[in-house]
Amino acid sequence: MTTIKKITVAGSGVLGSQIAFQSALHGYDVTIYDINGEAIEKSKKLIDTFLPRYKSDLQISSEKLEEAYQKLQFSISLQEAVSEADLLIEAIPESIGIKKEFYRNLSKIAPEKTIFATNTSTLLPSLLMDETGRPEKFLALHFANEIWKHNTAEIMGTEKTNPEVFETLVEFAKSIGMIALPLKKEQPGYILNTLLVPLLSSGILLYAKGVADIETIDKTWMLGTGSPIGPFGILDVVGLGTVYHIFKTEAERTGNEEKMKFVNVLKNQFIDAGKLGVSSGEGFYKYPNPTFQGKDFLK
Repeated sequence: MTTIKKITVAGSGVLGSQIAFQSALHGYDVTIYDINGEAIEKSKKLIDTFLPRYKSDLQISSEKLEEAYQKLQFSISLQEAVSEADLLIEAIPESIGIKKEFYRNLSKIAPEKTIFATNTSTLLPSLLMDETGRPEKFLALHFANEIWKHNTAEIMGTEKTNPEVFETLVEFAKSIGMIALPLKKEQPGYILNTLLVPLLSSGILLYAKGVADIETIDKTWMLGTGSPIGPFGILDVVGLGTVYHIFKTEAERTGNEEKMKFVNVLKNQFIDAGKLGVSSGEGFYKYPNPTFQGKDFLK
């Protein structure tokens, strides 16, 4: 079984930054790669925003967090970032075209030993394996947002993934504090999103069709199920940039006009205004004290 010591995380957005820090916290040397300095600076700010959550949710000391931060390196050169990597975790935008181009470039410069894992939320790894140049060392490793608290890691291979590589990723997931959830076969959306996306899609369509406003939709779900959060609160946690790419792809694939209308609203009224969800302090709700957590919200 491959020994993993050095990790590269490609893509420094919400989840990429969390994966990187979580790995560093558990002793790995981690390099965060993104395409330019602006993205890297955003990643550093993202990390600053969730460090207090590690303290409050997990009671981790400032000294331990600083020690983990010092294990992070940042690079805008993919060749430099992956030069010593035992494992590369890809967390770039949820676009099959972007991901295929990324893997075609990566396959030319990564060391032969490096295992590639995609954190894709909706794509099957078999759709990308030919571009990797090493399908036997390629699989999906999917994390949930707020990784330190929602510590699931779904591992999904293709028919060409080497079983030993699969087991290596199962053990790696456990080593960074995750509950490893191996899938026996490919499934679009894994287990979590197979369950979650229909709920979020239904909430979006109710809003896009003008059936109810956002707070009423969330309130209905919370009252009816006892859940502490509704569909739009969940979308804020996921991150509206990720939501945009997922539902834009789905709207284009299905030709669903209501979903495309929502995607356009999402871009024009939220993303372009910097309202990206919990990570930016505002999405459908304002944080850190969203109205759905207020004592009168369910009245």
